[in-house]
Amino acid sequence: MEIFGNEISKKDLKKAQKSQRKFIRKFGDDRNTIYHLSLENNEILDKSLGVKNIVIKENPEASFENQLKALPGKPIIIGNIRMGFGHYRISMAMASASKSLGFTPLWLDLNSFPQTTCTKIISYQNNLYSTGSRLSQKSKLFNKFFWEPMNYEGFKKLSYNVGDQLNSELMTSIFKEIPKDIPFIATHVWPAQAAIHAGMKNVINAIPDNWPMALHLAEGSIHTVQTYNSYFGYKTLHDFVKGKILKPIPDTEILYTGHYIDDELVSNIEEDCKKRIERANSGKPVRFLLTIGGAGAQGEFFASIIKTLIPYIKEKKACLYMNCGDYLNVWENLKKAIPEFNDEKLCTTHFNNWEEETNFANKALSLENELSSYGIHAFCNENIFAAVYITNLLMRASDVLVTKPSELAFYPIPKLFIRRVGGHEMWGAIHSAEIGDGTQECDTPKFACSIVKQMLENPNYISNMCNSIIINNKNKIYDGAYKVINTAVMEKK
Repeated sequence: MEIFGNEISKKDLKKAQKSQRKFIRKFGDDRNTIYHLSLENNEILDKSLGVKNIVIKENPEASFENQLKALPGKPIIIGNIRMGFGHYRISMAMASASKSLGFTPLWLDLNSFPQTTCTKIISYQNNLYSTGSRLSQKSKLFNKFFWEPMNYEGFKKLSYNVGDQLNSELMTSIFKEIPKDIPFIATHVWPAQAAIHAGMKNVINAIPDNWPMALHLAEGSIHTVQTYNSYFGYKTLHDFVKGKILKPIPDTEILYTGHYIDDELVSNIEEDCKKRIERANSGKPVRFLLTIGGAGAQGEFFASIIKTLIPYIKEKKACLYMNCGDYLNVWENLKKAIPEFNDEKLCTTHFNNWEEETNFANKALSLENELSSYGIHAFCNENIFAAVYITNLLMRASDVLVTKPSELAFYPIPKLFIRRVGGHEMWGAIHSAEIGDGTQECDTPKFACSIVKQMLENPNYISNMCNSIIINNKNKIYDGAYKVINTAVMEKK
């Protein structure tokens, strides 16, 4: 077996084959099963982004091929998995760019078909990763000696890709009714690998992060990357095998695009930055947006930052938007730790009412809107699409995004980075700091809180980042999603 012409050892191949056999014993093998597919409107994303979900339906009213012909625009399939919020968020950026360019985005989540071997394998591995994320934040020893090395060096090894390639062969049954020439954009490597194994002819592998790893390789696809650091790392496969110079990825299979960002964010960058600068210079409350993941990681950071903000919020010098995703338990735990969340005069909840949540986000875009400029506003929605997408809607009206340096590190908003979860994420903060739209990674809650205070007391922090974002936009750094779509729909010669 070879990967881009680089031979894989018999030992690594046998290990990968053993892993595949283990999954077959544990979850079965449905590669010969035919699942009939159908399209349904996405409850949250259809109206704004035109997204249709690909679902399994036992007796569809029309064949999948005929349903595709009836779509308002040519279809583009966005293959993803729910694994945290990151891959969904990148998928939404691709859907937004697709709609803006006149195509119909079809959502294919390989982790949404519980009857398939594919979903069983992904759910199993997702649970392992979530457990590791939580442990890494609770145990410094586990993080130092296992989690960081695995995320930073383990996933980088070319040998790691062999196991994924063989395991993804078990994820192909869902593709049987999909025409092989439809553009397919994968925002996680497993859908990309599965699509290649299933015979799809036009696969884009949209690679996240800014640290090159063999984990993300799907030979046969076009690998798109968001930074030049990623481009050269993937192009050369540097250090994917220790001490060896490897054969590179061919030019036809790798492309630098820039950041994967939603059309509604990119098209409003200058307007939104102008409003942020105006709020900063006029002494209006600084709007902080916190995104809190369901794994419970970094709870200490968020609690410390919120406690630092509360006196400023009471003095109407700051305002807090807080998205708890689809995890009500996160909100309940924060309420126990922070008494002010129980004060209805100070804190307003926006839970499980998508129309109300979107109305709030739209009104918050106005500089004069009082309700959205003061106090604490907490968001939580049991619908995963609403839970992810509300952050995007609130982003336009926010002044500072507080986040770990993962997929949100690439978004065009001033950012304060808290400590990473996994070594690969550090390069997101490094890239953002270098292009001027985010801070360096804050490794302790104390340091993060000191930056919060400086942002509140010195408006130049926000203004300078906004000016950098405007310059970056002119250089098309945030145009990656458009470039991915245009690459996917290019006529093949």
